Amino acid sequence: MDPSSEPALRRLHDHYLSMPPVASMQLQIAGYDGDRLRLRAPLAAHVNDKGCAFGGSLASLMTLAGWGLVSLHVEAAALDAEVYVADSQIRYLAPLFADLEVEAALAPEWNWPDFAATLRERGRARVGLVARARLPDGGVATEMTGRYVAIARR
Repeated sequence: MDPSSEPALRRLHDHYLSMPPVASMQLQIAGYDGDRLRLRAPLAAHVNDKGCAFGGSLASLMTLAGWGLVSLHVEAAALDAEVYVADSQIRYLAPLFADLEVEAALAPEWNWPDFAATLRERGRARVGLVARARLPDGGVATEMTGRYVAIARR
């Protein structure tokens, strides 16, 4: 992780923990390189009746990773805005019998400078992201595409 991003990551982690449903997920920020945000949570807190990761937990963790990534970019652009998930689509590809680790990144057709410029000019902007939960062998267990919206605070 870039040491300069550590204060922002601490604020993000504290914000996650301020939400009781999120705090119960036992999530941790596993990495951030400016382009991708990784979150991790223990399987034991998210296991379903089949012994694998609960689909709702995977969906929540991927949604939170996307939300966190957009929030970090809003802060890095020195903007003050609320971030919301607008819509998402999830594909469950394989059961995950290990700790949950998800990564969110910008979708290929979007870019952060345009997002920030639009938010600055119009007071709201949207951006598309892709999040994936990985299997221990590197394959994809679950994939989410989503759009997030940032609305400037007044």
